Amino acid sequence: MLFLITLLIPLAGGLLLPLLRFRTARSRGIWVETVVLAASCLMLWQLIRRPEETVRVLPMAEGLSIAFRLDGPACVFTGLVAFLWPLATLYGLEYMEHEERPDAFFCWYTLSYTITLAIAAAANLFTMYIFYECLTMVTLPLVTHKQDEASVRAGRKYVVYSMTGAALGFTAMMLVYFLTGTTEFAYGGIACPAGREDLLRILYIAAFLGFGVKAAVFPLHAWLPAASVAPTPVTALLHAVAVVNAGAYAVIRVTWYVFGPAALRGTYAQTAVLALACFTVVFGAVKAVREQHLKRRLAYSTVSNLSYMLMGAALMTPDGLAGSLAHLVCHGLMKIVLFSCAGAILIGTGSEWVQEMRGYRRYLPFTCAVYAVAAVALTGIPPLAGFVSKWHLLIAAADTGTPLGTAAVACLILATVLTAIYALSPAVFFWFQPAGKPEGMPEGGKRDPGLRMKLPLVILTAAVIALGVWSEPLVTFLRAVAAGTL
Repeated sequence: MLFLITLLIPLAGGLLLPLLRFRTARSRGIWVETVVLAASCLMLWQLIRRPEETVRVLPMAEGLSIAFRLDGPACVFTGLVAFLWPLATLYGLEYMEHEERPDAFFCWYTLSYTITLAIAAAANLFTMYIFYECLTMVTLPLVTHKQDEASVRAGRKYVVYSMTGAALGFTAMMLVYFLTGTTEFAYGGIACPAGREDLLRILYIAAFLGFGVKAAVFPLHAWLPAASVAPTPVTALLHAVAVVNAGAYAVIRVTWYVFGPAALRGTYAQTAVLALACFTVVFGAVKAVREQHLKRRLAYSTVSNLSYMLMGAALMTPDGLAGSLAHLVCHGLMKIVLFSCAGAILIGTGSEWVQEMRGYRRYLPFTCAVYAVAAVALTGIPPLAGFVSKWHLLIAAADTGTPLGTAAVACLILATVLTAIYALSPAVFFWFQPAGKPEGMPEGGKRDPGLRMKLPLVILTAAVIALGVWSEPLVTFLRAVAAGTL
């Protein structure tokens, strides 16, 4: 019951926001932040208590129902979402003072919180699929918020790719139901009917691609860089929390809790998805190196890093699953910092291209310092969060002792080198290049963001450092999840 109340708070808060007609940005901000913070506090309280029962909300047919349960993977994803959303919202309140139609923006922004929590805590494939498609509908107005030509074009691409994924995911879900009589998640997968193994493996590839659309797996990735035209609070959540992590999380669920590694390991299905994930890891990193627009560079970085998670899941070992979940958490923290810094630079100077940002330490010292920490972390340099997840993925791939595992190791190492190039080169421009003065900037002027944008960045950067220095509690928890004991 408490979980349903948690879902209803941001749902009602978002729907009521346009009707309340706030006269000032301050009153609107208080309403939005209070709603999101209340839902997060309730969610975190439930994660501490860990109720084990399944909440069945709406029976649809025999073996089909909308239901929620906070099992191990759900705790990981809901915990990440509940921690990041209030901070991203606080950042967005200041950022959106520079944008139009804030009521509509925060309405859809808050509704997205409800849908993301529902995906995270879904107890079966049917529930996850329903809310997964709802996520497309509530985030589309955020992608197209500016309503200019580029935003509309990005929105169309987002819809086309999402519909393709929806068709593949729906086909896989319904055939799994007809073959097994259930869509309930179970660690190790749903029992496979004898003689239907090949069909289920084909369905797994379809489900991997269908849910992998939001995880931007190649060749279904093009919508993600295009969506970077949206306001930065949207891209930060798209690339770090809601949409893309929901895609990676759904693939993890499908791999480990629907089809099961025992039925897939060593088959052509595993070979196909693992090869695709490995290719995307390198492909996204190469594209990021070549891209000079900062937000699009970070978008291609997301394409690469999401496939780290898919690769970990596709290794189909407990260590691989633990590494995948670790990167889901660590990448979410690092990437939301990097995108938030890109937004702060855009607001402060109007600059979007890396070459324009020479010597920006002089004008945005706080933003440039925070970006440098997150970029070092994303590269995988210890003792920061990125090292923790990348190290565990590397060890998991090496421990498989298979040619594909060796190929995964090579791809991870190559992608790490490329990450150092694309993530650290802007920091070099900020700190070690001769200062160039942004247009309209007074001599010696400072354009770092205000407190509402700085505070989330301070907390998130501290979390990136803390997870690297003190990673053992998280790693121990994730290993228990990966072993099926939570």
